[in-house]
Amino acid sequence: MAGRRWGRRERALLWGVLVAAWEAAWGQLRYSVPEEMPKGSFVGDVAKDLALDLTALGERGVRLVSEGRTQYFSLQGKTGHLVTAERIDREQLCRLVEKCVLRCELIVEGEMTVHEIEVEITDINDNPPSFKETDMEERMSETTPPGSRFLLAEAHDPDLGRNSLQSYELSGDEHFSLAVQTGPGGDQRPELVLAKALDREEAAFHELVLRASDGGEPARTGTARIRVAVLDANDNAPVFSAAEYTVRVAEDVPVGSVLVTLTATDADEGINGHVKYSLKKRADTESEFFQLDSETGAISLLRSLDFEEGVSYELIAQARDGGDLFDSAKVSITVTDVNDNAPELTITSQLSEVSEDAPTGTVVALLHVQDRDSGANGQVRCSLDSGVPFRLEKSVQNYYRVETSRELDREKVSEYNVTVRAADGGSPALRSSAVLALRVLDVNDNAPVFSEERYSARVSENNAAGALVLRVRASDADWGENARVRYRLVEGRVRGAALSSYVSVQAETGALYALRSFDYEEVREVGLWVVAEDGGAPALSSNVSVRLEIVDENDNAPQVLYPPPASASSSLGSLSPAGWPAVELAPRWSEPGSLVAKVVAVDADAGQNAWLSYEVWKATEPGLFRVGLHSGEVRTARFPLARDAARQSLVVVVKDHGRPALSATATLTLVLAESVAELVSELGSAASAAAAAPGEAAGRLTRWLVVAVAAVSCLFLAFLLLLLTLRLRRWRRSQQLLAAGSGALRGVPASHFVGIDGVRAFLHSYSHEVSLTADSRKSHLRLSPGSCCDTLPARPPPDEPAPLLAEDPDGAPCPPDPTAPTPVSASDRPLLPSLS
Repeated sequence: MAGRRWGRRERALLWGVLVAAWEAAWGQLRYSVPEEMPKGSFVGDVAKDLALDLTALGERGVRLVSEGRTQYFSLQGKTGHLVTAERIDREQLCRLVEKCVLRCELIVEGEMTVHEIEVEITDINDNPPSFKETDMEERMSETTPPGSRFLLAEAHDPDLGRNSLQSYELSGDEHFSLAVQTGPGGDQRPELVLAKALDREEAAFHELVLRASDGGEPARTGTARIRVAVLDANDNAPVFSAAEYTVRVAEDVPVGSVLVTLTATDADEGINGHVKYSLKKRADTESEFFQLDSETGAISLLRSLDFEEGVSYELIAQARDGGDLFDSAKVSITVTDVNDNAPELTITSQLSEVSEDAPTGTVVALLHVQDRDSGANGQVRCSLDSGVPFRLEKSVQNYYRVETSRELDREKVSEYNVTVRAADGGSPALRSSAVLALRVLDVNDNAPVFSEERYSARVSENNAAGALVLRVRASDADWGENARVRYRLVEGRVRGAALSSYVSVQAETGALYALRSFDYEEVREVGLWVVAEDGGAPALSSNVSVRLEIVDENDNAPQVLYPPPASASSSLGSLSPAGWPAVELAPRWSEPGSLVAKVVAVDADAGQNAWLSYEVWKATEPGLFRVGLHSGEVRTARFPLARDAARQSLVVVVKDHGRPALSATATLTLVLAESVAELVSELGSAASAAAAAPGEAAGRLTRWLVVAVAAVSCLFLAFLLLLLTLRLRRWRRSQQLLAAGSGALRGVPASHFVGIDGVRAFLHSYSHEVSLTADSRKSHLRLSPGSCCDTLPARPPPDEPAPLLAEDPDGAPCPPDPTAPTPVSASDRPLLPSLS
């Protein structure tokens, strides 16, 4: 018998596996397993039926989610088999359901897929029929006619089908027989039938045995003992007002409420007419939920009803009088649903972070929604907050997917707390919610941005090497390494040198440092580009222009170009003695304001630092000469006097306008002379004075200077004699022509004739043309050549000046016109040549 039983179980398993394999192709698995199987029993090969790769299960992550709080199944990760997690009792799980099915979902984390699994728990004959009361007592009047029927307590077998209760048997006495009635639901109701009239005097008690059997192999039985007490006559039994009572009650009715009141009447009087009510218990549930008042017949509620646990209940009520006569009535209680269960929202799978470049439709969470109510109360609607880049999509049955509805931007929103709300269709609707916390991962999609469009700074020249010039700042809207900004220079060249030799930028802070001291006179402006680059892969960058303007400082003293310093004039081999920085010759007849000399100086600085001013610092005769404040021209301040020394020393200070001001000095030696002889004499005296200086080198230099002056003087005199001889010969030829104009030459000073022919080589007009600009480096000095060899300089009239001496067509000099005026101003008189 045992071998036959296990063979049937194996066939059931085989059939369940075949059905599961067929339904696996449709995304749903169904298995069947007998109840009471030990823990770890094989249910089905889920990995094979769903074609899952066993090696990938551990990497992707697979979870098994069961309905309810108890986990009845588990998944073996190595084999992919679905096994029982504990012993399953079908009668405990599905005592009110004919077909017991347990459902669970298999969630593949990596693929975000859900597979439904249904496992039917098949019944085995593990429960014998049992009576609520194993000892029953019935009271019957001896006048009870044969054929009377008495309802007996039913046996209960939680098994199903053939394994459930199948038959009743009665044994023990010939006065009674057993009748079995079939109820509307197919249940069997045993009744005790009086087969033979009772006689209390013959037997006051009758002992009976009621046996209930199921149809299992082997069959299981349960027994109850019935003791029948024979009473004296009571000829009227109680009668209920209705054979069946039907009640509809809401599941939220308060505990203690009276659901229905039963009414039974008895025509007898006295104790035989006093009716008491009681319930014939068919199952434990009736006694748990309902209570019948034995005196009033009111059925009240002992504990709260739950539509989800039980939909309907059937009670058997008895009304018994004092003579133990009774009547029975059926009470049907139907529970109606009330919207008392809020939707249950469960996050079965969720991503904690998602990249901001995730495509639209990326699944970030999987939700399971369930409402234990029925009808409209169990219909659930889910929604998300408005304005979030996510949407809800229905998956399978009660599962929803949370997907991205558009592109994400971490720079706008870096984290989302998405609230999913579920509401049922009740009135009023019940709601529940769940929060999805999602962090958006950064992608390098933003280049660094400088805080300014361009940068500029003013740097004073002569700055210290390594001095901070300015800071450039760039920010990146990304996060982490993608927002880490580093700075670098775009290589270029400044005056032929590499830009990196002038400035550098600190890679982390953007600080720009000067690597060398700038010189305004060399570099006035430096233009460069700074690149800001983030740490992404690939890196993004931007650049900005930086302009450094070098500010001039007064670091250059004025430089005197003329007169040259004493060392320079000595090296040029001039006739000036040692210690004479420069010698300027001026006639003694110079009028006040006549130009004597000019100090020329430049300043390498710019702007105010290059503005020069001139003033006399020391002079032999303080009031004799004055210097132009801005021109540097040395002019006579008064007429030279006879008492004035022939050699005048003048020290001129040249200052710029910097702060503090820098200066230089120029020393001029001015010689006042009436003629060439006086000039030579003065030079000789100067040479003699220089010869008196101590030292052998100074004596040699003086002797050579005297010899040179004497030689030049001799040559000069010889040249004059030769020239005069030639002129006299020509003059004799034109004697007649000269006689006519001889009277006109008497008023001309003899000094004016010194410049004729050879002698006039020493008479030069002294004039300068100076051009100064704001940029002192562009200033220049031009010394004009001497006056015309054929004419004496005169005051420049608007038109051409008249010559003092004219020449005939043969080239002989012509006498001057006595009617022509010959004014000569002091400033325009010829000056003796400068020796430098």
